[in-house]
Amino acid sequence: MEEMEEELKCPVCGSFYREPIILPCSHNLCQACARNILVQTPESESPQSRRASGSGVSDYDYLDLDKMSLYSEADSGYGSYGGFASAPTTPCQKSPNGVRVFPPAMPPPATHLSPALAPVPRNSCITCPQCHRSLILDDRGLRGFPKNRVLEGVIDRYQQSKAAALKCQLCEKAPKEATVMCEQCDVFYCDPCRLRCHPPRGPLAKHRLVPPAQGRVSRRLSPRKVSTCTDHELENHSMYCVQCKMPVCYQCLEEGKHSSHEVKALGAMWKLHKSQLSQALNGLSDRAKEAKEFLVQLRNMVQQIQENSVEFEACLVAQCDALIDALNRRKAQLLARVNKEHEHKLKVVRDQISHCTVKLRQTTGLMEYCLEVIKENDPSGFLQISDALIRRVHLTEDQWGKGTLTPRMTTDFDLSLDNSPLLQSIHQLDFVQVKVPATPILQLEECCTHNNSATLSWKQPPLSTVPADGYILELDDGNGGQFREVYVGKETMCTVDGLHFNSTYNARVKAFNKTGVSPYSKTLVLQTSEVAWFAFDPGSAHSDIILSNDNLTVTCSSYDDRVVLGKTGFSKGVHYWELTVDRYDNHPDPAFGVARMDVMKDVMLGKDDKAWAMYVDNNRSWFMHNNSHTNRTEGGIAKGATIGVLLDLNRKNLTFFINDEQQGPIAFDNVEGLFFPAVSLNRNVQVTLHTGLPVPDFYSSRASIA
Repeated sequence: MEEMEEELKCPVCGSFYREPIILPCSHNLCQACARNILVQTPESESPQSRRASGSGVSDYDYLDLDKMSLYSEADSGYGSYGGFASAPTTPCQKSPNGVRVFPPAMPPPATHLSPALAPVPRNSCITCPQCHRSLILDDRGLRGFPKNRVLEGVIDRYQQSKAAALKCQLCEKAPKEATVMCEQCDVFYCDPCRLRCHPPRGPLAKHRLVPPAQGRVSRRLSPRKVSTCTDHELENHSMYCVQCKMPVCYQCLEEGKHSSHEVKALGAMWKLHKSQLSQALNGLSDRAKEAKEFLVQLRNMVQQIQENSVEFEACLVAQCDALIDALNRRKAQLLARVNKEHEHKLKVVRDQISHCTVKLRQTTGLMEYCLEVIKENDPSGFLQISDALIRRVHLTEDQWGKGTLTPRMTTDFDLSLDNSPLLQSIHQLDFVQVKVPATPILQLEECCTHNNSATLSWKQPPLSTVPADGYILELDDGNGGQFREVYVGKETMCTVDGLHFNSTYNARVKAFNKTGVSPYSKTLVLQTSEVAWFAFDPGSAHSDIILSNDNLTVTCSSYDDRVVLGKTGFSKGVHYWELTVDRYDNHPDPAFGVARMDVMKDVMLGKDDKAWAMYVDNNRSWFMHNNSHTNRTEGGIAKGATIGVLLDLNRKNLTFFINDEQQGPIAFDNVEGLFFPAVSLNRNVQVTLHTGLPVPDFYSSRASIA
């Protein structure tokens, strides 16, 4: 009930409707609110003044035509139009319900009459605050709008249901809560008052006592005041005008109103509309139930999203922490290398310092010794050691001059950390697809078969968020065998040609991306045509062949034989087609049969090993394959003759007919593979192809016996 409350509130004042009236647009307004939003149009805009003045057509004549209809009998004195010339220039306001409300153009005059009875300004116009349709009022004013008594009753019941607990009506002080209600007395009693004032004896024993809630309902169901006609207030509504969609009284009908309209009994239309509303509510109830289930699904999705988000964030943090740990480990390894280089440099420099220190001490000692020797005054003694000292000095000097005074190690660290690849990887660090696509859905309304071709269409589920890089379509062999891939790509529709006729195929599809493949879709069963419908193939025809009649009729004016093939190839089943001779002069010998796709096109059919044919003139026929002529048979063709070709790939043989009679024995045995219908023509012979034919009855019966 609480959800219904917005339906019971006026769009202008935002409170429960008080004396609601029904506008022609089916919306409701309080009578007082309707008067408050009346707008007076200029006198020159009124329909009466326009008709009186006889003015010419203006930019607003189309509006006036609508306005004039407001005064027709069918509209009972009021109507609507989409706008008016003098729209109010004052800014619109918003009601508590959020709809636009146009303020009155002038304050209502002071009056002691009720809103319904008070006069309204002439040419008054009211704009529905919900749909914004404008309505011009006639002389009846707001009384021209019917009162919505049903809405009043609903509001009354709603407000009663929201009221506080029912109190005893006989308690003198502080009324207690009522426990029963007497339907005959129409009084609510508490237990003490019931025992004192309504004892269950005598005449009161026959009264029916009910719980207070039930008594409240019985009060609601009490008869209401019968609604009266808005034009004839003393007449009750008794009929219903179907065209005007409003109740009417007998006096309305006697005055000629609604004379050309369909009028029905009020009770019958009441029951009919109740039934229609109940049926409409059933459908709406189903939608509301679906909406509630959908909301449950959405709320579950919110919970699932929150759980998945926490799980995903934890996984992301763990992955980033793992990267940080790996970087710290690498950092420790690189620092160890730097420390190792540092220790190595220090060791080299310290060794050189130690070596130079020893060498310098030795040199200094030699220098001091030599200086002391030079101080000696004994020539013979000096000369005895001078040569050796000179050699030692020169040797020591040479030792200092061989790079001894050059550092063996630089102070710089010859290492440079190349972090650009890692920084680039960090910048490129992003989420990748870690889920396989959802299972595709085969669109049955777009899947079909034609002849020996099948067209399949599929799509991703509507709520799928995982993109697919492509799809794989699979079909079996038509005999319930293993599936095989027939298409791999990004398209969502595929036509598969070259299937067997009169065969049942199973099809399925799956999606894939970099992560993997989805499960298979549901299997779709396809049935190819029982018989073949085809025409000649212009792409396979010799250039001298002339095609017409939607490629069903062919002819050739060349003296040499020219070949044309049919569009459809056969590799399985029994197939029968006919050719009628439309033109046949000077006794040429056309050939009919089957051939491979790569048959020679500029010689008679059957000259090479790619064709199996019967060629025939006006007297006799021959079978020919690989230029070998066999089985001469009497009986030829003429204009109007019919040649039948029966290819039985189940028995692997080929048979010919002329005018519904078998021509010779079975022409060829052990034929297997893919064959195309074929003819070779010359010298203006013209034939027409007939396909989609069943196998001749006598052959079917003979095959069943065999």
